[in-house]
Amino acid sequence: MNRIKALLFSIVTVCAYTTHAQDIQDTVKKDQQNINEALLLKDQQQQKIDSLVKIQLKNELQSAAGNSKKTIELENKLRQIAISDSLRKIHQLEKIQALKKNAKGYPVILNTDTLFYIYVRTGSFTAQERADAISKKIEKLYEDPFYKADSLAVSPNEDSYDLAYKNSDILMSVGNLDGLWFAKSNAQLAKEYLQRIKQSIEAERKANSLVNWLKRVGLVLLIIALLTVIISVINFLFKRTATFLSSKKENYLRMLKIRNIKIFTPEHFENALLKINNVLRIVVIILIIYLSLPLLFSIFPETEAWTGTLLGWILSPMKAALNAVAHYLPNLFTVIVICLIFKYVIRGIKYFFYEIKLGEIQVRGFHSDWAIPTFNILKFVLYAFMLILIFPYLPGSGSPAFQGVSVFLGILISLGSSSAITNIVAGLVITYMRPFRIGDRVKIGDVVGDVLEKTMLVTRIKTIKNEDITVPNSMVLSSSTINYSSHTKKESQGLIVHQTLTLGYDIPYTDIYGMLTRAALKTEYILDDPKPFVLQTSLDDFYISYQINAYTKEANKQALIYSKLFENIQNEFNAAGVEIMSPHYQAMRDGSPPAMPPADQK
Repeated sequence: MNRIKALLFSIVTVCAYTTHAQDIQDTVKKDQQNINEALLLKDQQQQKIDSLVKIQLKNELQSAAGNSKKTIELENKLRQIAISDSLRKIHQLEKIQALKKNAKGYPVILNTDTLFYIYVRTGSFTAQERADAISKKIEKLYEDPFYKADSLAVSPNEDSYDLAYKNSDILMSVGNLDGLWFAKSNAQLAKEYLQRIKQSIEAERKANSLVNWLKRVGLVLLIIALLTVIISVINFLFKRTATFLSSKKENYLRMLKIRNIKIFTPEHFENALLKINNVLRIVVIILIIYLSLPLLFSIFPETEAWTGTLLGWILSPMKAALNAVAHYLPNLFTVIVICLIFKYVIRGIKYFFYEIKLGEIQVRGFHSDWAIPTFNILKFVLYAFMLILIFPYLPGSGSPAFQGVSVFLGILISLGSSSAITNIVAGLVITYMRPFRIGDRVKIGDVVGDVLEKTMLVTRIKTIKNEDITVPNSMVLSSSTINYSSHTKKESQGLIVHQTLTLGYDIPYTDIYGMLTRAALKTEYILDDPKPFVLQTSLDDFYISYQINAYTKEANKQALIYSKLFENIQNEFNAAGVEIMSPHYQAMRDGSPPAMPPADQK
């Protein structure tokens, strides 16, 4: 807890120190600005004194025309004053440039118009106080019903020029610092300010006259009337369009047929077109109303400033979008070229592997059933490589938001698809292991049936009871797989179906061999060649285990073959009078002790 308090105290101390340092820095800048302004005023006063001294020296030089010594002395003094004036001007320019770096201009405003800016102080009045005071006096003059422009004039003062109304009400004074700031004389700058004030007052009074207000109101009513007419015409045109679409729905529906298969019904198609038509109508009306608002706002001076803002809300995004599209065109061309290259490369690879599948092209050690899976893997790899190449050319691909979303989606996919990836890898391994093919009779774990489909994720098996079982490829890879169909091809002998019977020792095994062989040969789908054979698998206490083995090419019909084989075995044994039953013996005891033998037998 003490550490936390110490840390908080340190943070507060640092923040307070930073704020205090900033305040000190601002104070230093303001003091430096005041010092520069004071030095400029001092230079101006010294310049006036030097001007008076120069005039006096010139008069003395004229009176001392015959005295060469005094003439030289006066000329040296005049030359020294000229040098001082030159150096003073250089220093003044440096100080003005230093002031311009940090000085802030404050506007002199009439209503919403900015007439000019005030940058320097005068006496004890700061630039902001001067600008506010001048604005209030100009506004008061603008509101004067008896205002006369001729009564506003410039009057020279001792070291400045005043802008006064009727020679009594002073609006502002143009001092030496004002002239130095704009590199103009005080008289010239005062005349410019006077002209701007007169023009602004005259323009504002004219703009806000009763006649102009009536004109503006009439123009607003005219715009509203035209807007109403335009909206009515738009509604009429879209209504006619909706009627036309409804009447031609059957003709348009023919465009959405693929091999006489209708994708949409006429009602669905009509409703979709009518909704699109209605949405377009609303969008057009809203756009026209929005575009009319800047026109309405531009009529009144008070709202004229909103015109650019409203237009900017539409034009700025449109301009930005068009500029983005124009700048993206080279990247788009690059993306198109990359996509076309990969498209035709994949087509060539597809042709090659399909020829391998058809047997037209043969590669040693590469089976034909590997062709399509290998092509799919290569296609996925090529598409992934294509995305890597075009990713830097996608709009916004370099933005942190786009990269963050990409990383987030990658993490989600990697965390949520671990089992799916395991199945995909297992599917690839199974593909190249070739443990079974489509249509083979297999046993995977406890599932027995025919393989219907083999995908990258699962293997679908149809059991003999017509049950469709989906087995994940990871389970197929981790469990043992029995393929009953792999040796039923033309080049193989076939699958061996077998069954074990237990019979007593009293029946000759040669008779049993004959009966089991005949029963197997009578069974449908059992091959005569190779011939069925019998094996003795065990000699137990009371019986012998006999196993009949027979070849078949129909692994998918094992259930029927076994059923027929069992029927034929029963028929053969019944015809021979042999009972299919293994002998067993059981001893019964009553629990009494065994009898003792007679004494003579001991």
